[in-house]
Amino acid sequence: MELSRFASMPWFAGIGTVAFAFSGYLVGVRKQLDLLGILIVALLTAIGGGILRDVLVSRIPLVFYDYTNLIVIAATLLLSWLAGLHRRESATFGRLFLIADSIGLVAFSMSGAQVGLSLDLNAFGVVLLGFVTAVGGGVVRDMMVNDIPFILHRDFYGMVAILIAAALFAMDALGTVNVLTLQLLFILGLGVRLLAHWRELALPKVRSGRRRG
Repeated sequence: MELSRFASMPWFAGIGTVAFAFSGYLVGVRKQLDLLGILIVALLTAIGGGILRDVLVSRIPLVFYDYTNLIVIAATLLLSWLAGLHRRESATFGRLFLIADSIGLVAFSMSGAQVGLSLDLNAFGVVLLGFVTAVGGGVVRDMMVNDIPFILHRDFYGMVAILIAAALFAMDALGTVNVLTLQLLFILGLGVRLLAHWRELALPKVRSGRRRG
């Protein structure tokens, strides 16, 4: 695999960091956390999945020795506050959160899968790293504010991450990875995520057969 084909991946990772930091900010404001609480939720949302991914591949997380992501997160939070987003109506909050969370999910699915490809992992390894990177931060965020994580019950959420990572693995195997196809995969993944939300698509749920007496 030629890593130059993935030269644009740092941009996707950066987009994911901004999007998830912003979604964490919105959740913190909606839950009426104090400033430190908002900072912690936004930080862990943005870097949680990447840390889990790096632990799986025995790699020191980038955030532990490079300040770039921390600066990006801080700038995102500052701009969000200066823009007065904490004073928006709840309906606007919901739309902004959906878009930010969707962008973060897709971008981190791709960047996580790329890490697996760079390590020459098999399909399972690539998909698992893409999945963990994409959903890890959101799971931490939701658990911290006592919400059931989206991945467990809503919006085809986890399947989107799996499908994107699997598609990237297939594209690499077929030798079709380039800047254009990566951009198309990002747009397609984002479209699937938003469509799943608006059409309320979800995987079948297992319901208990017990009846109330």
